Amino acid sequence: MKLKFKHQRFQADAAKSVTDIFTGQQYCDSADFLIDQGVQKNMYAVTGFGNQKLMLDRESLTENVRQIQMNWGLKPVDYLQGDASNPMFTIEMETGTGKTYTYIKTMYELNMRYGWSKFIIVVPSIAIREGVQKSFETMQEHFANEYGKRIQFFVYNSKQLSKIDSFASDSGFSGNAGINVMIINTQAFAASMNEDKNQEGRSGDAAARIIFSRRDEFGSRRPIDILAQTHPIMIIDEPQSVLGANKANATRRGIAKFNPLFTLLYSATHRKEDVYNMVYRLDAMDAYNRKLVKKIEVKGISQQGSTATNGFVYLDEIVIGQGNPQARISFDVKTANGFKQTTKLVGEDFNLYEQSGELAEYDNHFIVERIDGVVGSVRFLNGITLHEGDAIGKVNEDTLRRIQIRETIRTHIERERELFSKGIKVLSLFFIDHVNSYRLYEKGGVSNGKFADMFEEEYRNVLQEMQPHFTDEAYVRYLNKFPAEKVHQGYFSQDKKGVAVDSKEKEGDNEIRAYDLIMKNKERLLSFEEPVRFIFSHSALKEGWDNPNVFQICTLKDTGNEIKKRQEVGRGMRLCVNKDGERQDQDVLGEGVFDVNILTVIASESYEHFSKQLQTELAEDVADRPIQVTPHLFENVLMVSTGGKEVKVNCELACEIHEILVTNGYIKKGKLTEKYFNDRKAGIIDLGEELNPIKSGIISRLDIVFNPDRMLPDNARKPKVATFREELFKEKFTDVWKRINVKTYYKVDFSTDELIKRAITSIDKHLSVTEIRIVIESGSLENIRDKESLQAGAAMTTGKMRTIRVSEAVGNSVRYDLVGDLVNTTGLTRKTIVEILKGIKPATFAQFRMNPEEFIIKTANIINDAKAIAVIQKIAYERSTNTYDMDIFTENTIRGKLGVNAMESAKSLYDIVVVDSLGVEKSFAEALEKEDAVEVYTKLPRGFYINTPMGHYNPDWAIAFKEGSVKHIYFIAETKGNDWQESQLRGVEDAKIECARRHFATISDSKVIYGVAKDYQTLYNLVTK
Repeated sequence: MKLKFKHQRFQADAAKSVTDIFTGQQYCDSADFLIDQGVQKNMYAVTGFGNQKLMLDRESLTENVRQIQMNWGLKPVDYLQGDASNPMFTIEMETGTGKTYTYIKTMYELNMRYGWSKFIIVVPSIAIREGVQKSFETMQEHFANEYGKRIQFFVYNSKQLSKIDSFASDSGFSGNAGINVMIINTQAFAASMNEDKNQEGRSGDAAARIIFSRRDEFGSRRPIDILAQTHPIMIIDEPQSVLGANKANATRRGIAKFNPLFTLLYSATHRKEDVYNMVYRLDAMDAYNRKLVKKIEVKGISQQGSTATNGFVYLDEIVIGQGNPQARISFDVKTANGFKQTTKLVGEDFNLYEQSGELAEYDNHFIVERIDGVVGSVRFLNGITLHEGDAIGKVNEDTLRRIQIRETIRTHIERERELFSKGIKVLSLFFIDHVNSYRLYEKGGVSNGKFADMFEEEYRNVLQEMQPHFTDEAYVRYLNKFPAEKVHQGYFSQDKKGVAVDSKEKEGDNEIRAYDLIMKNKERLLSFEEPVRFIFSHSALKEGWDNPNVFQICTLKDTGNEIKKRQEVGRGMRLCVNKDGERQDQDVLGEGVFDVNILTVIASESYEHFSKQLQTELAEDVADRPIQVTPHLFENVLMVSTGGKEVKVNCELACEIHEILVTNGYIKKGKLTEKYFNDRKAGIIDLGEELNPIKSGIISRLDIVFNPDRMLPDNARKPKVATFREELFKEKFTDVWKRINVKTYYKVDFSTDELIKRAITSIDKHLSVTEIRIVIESGSLENIRDKESLQAGAAMTTGKMRTIRVSEAVGNSVRYDLVGDLVNTTGLTRKTIVEILKGIKPATFAQFRMNPEEFIIKTANIINDAKAIAVIQKIAYERSTNTYDMDIFTENTIRGKLGVNAMESAKSLYDIVVVDSLGVEKSFAEALEKEDAVEVYTKLPRGFYINTPMGHYNPDWAIAFKEGSVKHIYFIAETKGNDWQESQLRGVEDAKIECARRHFATISDSKVIYGVAKDYQTLYNLVTK
């Protein structure tokens, strides 16, 4: 299989942010120079081709950077930061969002706009170097199709200096690539750049001296001189590792020797003192909120009480089924040769003393007294209470590691079973400290280390326990296809005899061989034909090893303080791909991205400790975001009202905004509340008649506030997976299912001319685009009101303000497919879109050149609203011969946390009901459980939808009432909040609801009705009238 790549807006935005720095620079193919051929001179001169020098002065660059920063809400610089001879620009991209893809795309864009063609990529390790090289190989076809040319790239090797000549002499003409890239890792880079130690005749690393030495095999020339003549653009991958903290170190001095045109810094975690002229930021909060990375869950393990007085007991999980909850516990049992650990699913009154073979350490009332399914705990008669993940008694190092390995296998099997039918291969990654813990090399040959033995034992035990409950025959066959010995593999550095060795943080043949194995088998690991699913790797190999289908990470070592939690989870953050190489993102899964993309960390510590440290690290990385909502957050901010009027928020208005947010329950103690996030998601935030016109600007300011609770990783032990009750379906739901599972198709007989006229009128009347401009303000620091005002950047008193309009329109070199983008977002034909654009007033259309992105977004919204109104007036549904299969109730995994967003159910088709909000939906479900008239109900799965011209529509509930209790015994319900009112159709959501009414009217008899209910009483009124 081949990994597939797609165009993603945030990556294009990051590339454009870099290319816009140099707006005003003229296009130039290259700058010619004569290559010094040294003693091997030919009869003719050899021309080299480098990057054209920067024509912009520092003031122009500063103005461009400020404009980009203000567009993205970044703090604008007062002057261009850093070394004047080597301008540096910072791009922050969260781990797993495609940093390498982004800077390759940026190279193409810089080449297309300005003609620059020579790039050098500096990486901190062999792991990342091999990963970057692999990315160039796998993405080559994708970018060649988009840009019509291929990049010539090579990894720097002091034994292959002729490639440097090729790098310098490629002009891009005569069918050559035109873009040349050299990749070098920091070990070779830093040593090579230490010119003081690498002078002729001095001792040191022979390979390191080469780049600064006159080499016979290189015509008595210095390679650095040839490279410097090209004025390469330097791209530093992970600058916090490459550059180091010392501002005068060899690496930094060495970069200057390359005579770079400028330098681009790419990382998720920049060193704060090395952030220069940031032009784009996609931090952890942005990536998570936009569902660009996996959701993190943590399965913690913690020891409780004394290790000496009690026998070993570990509570794995609480299992909730149709009867009373049960507990899966591990404990010691007596054997002929001593004792061993065993795991059993037990109920109340289970006696550990009897079941262990009467081991003395359990002769202390170790009898299960109570199993609490809501809290997730077991209480014994002796007063000891264990929560899921707790262990008590003799827990030594090996016991803890065995528990972690077992938990990882169990979590893997559960996730694998869910995703198998979707064609998604699941991988788990173990990090260890020492190779001999996994693999032993002895005179008699190679044998398992203790972790490999533990793994194989626990793998067989877990399969023996779980497999009898599986009903998917295809998955059971897959599980039995490979024995335990075949499903795990170790990836380690190897010496020249092929023996695995502990990794070292330095360049060498050992590391190169290890990474060849890891990187070149990246796609093969994603195939179901490859038996390996569990990977053991040395902890030092952590950085750079990544595979999108890592779903579990387990560190079989004490991570301590030297390894950050963000680093620990980083190898598994990428969104997964299926067997066809298709990325499982929001385009494919919609709102179900976090149902599939979950990274579970099996920690050797408690959930609370791990999550607290991870949150602390996240807070440090987004430290420049405000953490409190105060009036100062809005003060002096320029907002644009819905009518297009600019409003600068003064102190009085800022206080008014803050007050209404508190009054409406959106802020409590300076923090955004759950009510705010629920209303934000539902699009029903109401700030009153005076503030609603600038509501968009207010929400934009609130979006930058860092709320640590929103970034809290889930406790993997708390979510419960809903079980589908097939018997209940067959007994009580079959009749309603037969009436609602029919698919329909629609016909719309509206006049295109009428739609065009309506859209033109609406665009001319309502479109208002914010002009891009630079605002120059002066101010003074006279007094400091409070700490929050300093944190919010509002302690200075604003003085004079001057606005500079950006007169430069969108140039020809910036490609905006206005018609294509509108076709994609509205579903109308190119011809119709062209007619609409031709019909709007010239002054309206001129707004496109002021701010193209906003013009496209707002115009599409207006057209879609016009289309929705036109469609509803003319749409008609007809039955098709196709129906929905019952499998849609089990094809997606439903998870919820009891007492948080889920409740146990007796009447639903699932044993738990997961709700979107704790308000309307939870109250509605609780009422359905209590009301005697309700026979059975269900939240309809995401796979059940109605086709509408505005996209898929998924109703909330299907409810069956008892015969004779109501007039319409089957009801399909959409739940809305109290603010929703039946009114004149005005937008896409209301249009979808009207489409649903017509769909169900077409397929159903009088027993089935569809409607909108805000509570049970509203529902009851609808089914009885």
